[in-house]
Amino acid sequence: MTAPTLPDNLPPSPRRVYDAARALGLDIAVHLMDQSTRTAEEAAAACGCKVAQIVKSLVFRGQRSGKSFLFLVAGDNRLDDTLAAALIGETLERPDGRFVRETTGFAIGGIPPFGHASPLQTIMDEDLLAHDLVWAAAGAPNAVFPIAPDELRAATNARVARLAAAKA
Repeated sequence: MTAPTLPDNLPPSPRRVYDAARALGLDIAVHLMDQSTRTAEEAAAACGCKVAQIVKSLVFRGQRSGKSFLFLVAGDNRLDDTLAAALIGETLERPDGRFVRETTGFAIGGIPPFGHASPLQTIMDEDLLAHDLVWAAAGAPNAVFPIAPDELRAATNARVARLAAAKA
């Protein structure tokens, strides 16, 4: 794992995440990795943690309302569409990369849990709360930061819910 990158040396997108964190009262340490952190498995390998400790930031759009939603899902979980739709009250659709970038200001594979171009209603996977520390994307496909799940929930004003089907 790499040492945190100093704020003055951060590329523009991770810098925006760092600045958004500061505005939320968080003191995060952004790590720029030598390898990709685009997938949960890649991020876990880069961070030296379990896949379950990776926060997947998934953007969906309400099929009826067109409203955007952010789901913060544990890296080892797959978002259950039925559970998610029941929480939101409508069927969800996965938007294309252009819509995600316009809504969040970030490309898929580096979407952070906060600092978006537009405010997003956020729902957080209850399984993330089982860990002392989780790792989230910091605006680029090789940038991450560690955070306590309770701090992440508070910073994103997330509703906590079961988002994955029960594990066998």
